[in-house]
Amino acid sequence: MIVSIPIEDWIDLHTFSPHEIPSLLEEYLLECYKKGFKEVRIIHGKGKGVQRNIVHSFLEKSSLVESYRIAPDDRGGWGATLVHLKTFESD
Repeated sequence: MIVSIPIEDWIDLHTFSPHEIPSLLEEYLLECYKKGFKEVRIIHGKGKGVQRNIVHSFLEKSSLVESYRIAPDDRGGWGATLVHLKTFESD
């Protein structure tokens, strides 16, 4: 099933199952990169850390990611990750 989500500087993964996260993040980060976003926030929740681990594993491998870190308390704390994207270079 195709789900259309608006491209904003944050995404909430609570409604997605763990197996959907890598492909969702791949498409989401590519669109954010194309829009020129410098930083995005991925809300994965606190829970047992399953989604956080999936997100961080994906971010480690992504060529679009400059760096990432757990969000400060006022932006979700350890329930969210801030991602710094590489600079967009158009052809």
